[in-house]
Amino acid sequence: MNPERPDGDGAGVEAFPEEPGSSGTVLARRAPADGVTPSDDAVVLDGVTVAGARHTADEYVTEEAARLIAAAPAANTTRAYARIWAGYLSWCTATGRTPLPATGATLASFVAELAGRGLAPASIDQALACVSSAHGKAGLTRPHTSAARDALRAYRRDWSTKGGNRVRKAPPITVDILRRLVEHTPDDTPTGIRDRAVLVLGFALMGRRSELAALDCEHLTFPRQGLEVFIPVSKTDQDAAGQTVAVPYGSHLDTCPVRSVQAWLAVLRECGITTGALLRPVDRFGRIGGTPGWAGRGGLRLSGVTLNTIVKDAALRAGLADAERYSAHGLRAGGATTLADANVPTGKIAEQGRWKPTSPTVHGYVRAVDRWRDNPMGKAGL
Repeated sequence: MNPERPDGDGAGVEAFPEEPGSSGTVLARRAPADGVTPSDDAVVLDGVTVAGARHTADEYVTEEAARLIAAAPAANTTRAYARIWAGYLSWCTATGRTPLPATGATLASFVAELAGRGLAPASIDQALACVSSAHGKAGLTRPHTSAARDALRAYRRDWSTKGGNRVRKAPPITVDILRRLVEHTPDDTPTGIRDRAVLVLGFALMGRRSELAALDCEHLTFPRQGLEVFIPVSKTDQDAAGQTVAVPYGSHLDTCPVRSVQAWLAVLRECGITTGALLRPVDRFGRIGGTPGWAGRGGLRLSGVTLNTIVKDAALRAGLADAERYSAHGLRAGGATTLADANVPTGKIAEQGRWKPTSPTVHGYVRAVDRWRDNPMGKAGL
């Protein structure tokens, strides 16, 4: 859609267009010239109609407001919804169905289609949320989903009986495993020093990949007690209020997060880097992203894929069993598991890792420890 823009100042953007864009995001178009719908109960204050009359512009948002609305969802959610929406439109075209407004029968059939492809129930649930959101953004009544939910419920049971709910998660990297990873990571090359910082800081922060990748040098301060890291935005902080996480000195030199980060910062300073991205790519010649002659590709920040590769490569060097299964998420999971094993209260673990206090994820890490620590069969004398 390429809406025409009539002449005139003060034109706005329509708040609820007839259909969403390819990602399910509201499409904006200019408001027509302003007009007033008269009303018998109009209220005039100081010569200005303040109630009872409706201006044409009242149904429109400004272009800046439309831009902010479109930017509200998290980037990962926007990408996922764009992919889902494109697939939904293709399926509707192929099956002769109307995308918007969707009927309950269409949604139930879409669920059956996704189930037939073997998608996980959580992915199908996200697809339903995407289509429902598109209705809201198009100013349409959200569709009835009871039939679709029933179909998904039945599929979830079938998925469970076939073992689909037994997700093969990345192993948690506990502190003992972390020491092995660091031990087999060089401390005399730019790449090795950076990777050590990734491993130890990722564990101490219990950081998400997106949080680690977004860190800037300016986000770090070093009080007497250790290191403070400002996380500008995270999955549970979509309003970007930010959170400062305290990281104390470690008791072992090689796995001390404060000293590991300071060592990497020293390497950056030698290259003239004191601001901007903290965790940067290093080319095969040892040159850091953003420095003269750097031969790398892409941006100046490590991607989530690269962070996973750093952890996996360290696991391979350390000779860990199932080394291919290790990923950066294991640092986050391992930090929580290690703290739970040390009897740290769940609320404190959630706070350090920026989980919501009621998050089933963090409680799952605690239960995984408790099932062995408090197992009644240990007292059976078998």
